Amino acid sequence: QVQLVESGGGLVQAGDSLRLSCAATGRPFTNYAVTWFRQPPGKEREFVASITWSGDNTYYTDSVKGRFTISRDNAKNTVYLQMNSLKPDDTAVYYCARGRNSYSTTPHPQDYTYWGQGTQVTVSE
Repeated sequence: QVQLVESGGGLVQAGDSLRLSCAATGRPFTNYAVTWFRQPPGKEREFVASITWSGDNTYYTDSVKGRFTISRDNAKNTVYLQMNSLKPDDTAVYYCARGRNSYSTTPHPQDYTYWGQGTQVTVSE
């Protein structure tokens, strides 16, 4: 059984940066794509960024392009989300999820089985 654990969230001001981490325990996710989602207060969970198993392919939602960077260190069994120039609209609980295979980067939350518990990111004005 794979378990995902997110960390790195916090309260920051607009314009600040944070780096989120998603670490896998139990079974590694070296051979799987990983996706970051977020759920703003009172809203549905939404796609943020995704990365294939090798890191060669990454995908972003339009609102974070140029500000967020997804990366992975397979030796450490960890995927990162570097978030720069944060805005109040980025406030949400951020979740990582393991894809079904090496290239599964679907933006639909219902396509994912393994999720972390989430980490809160709050961006103040």
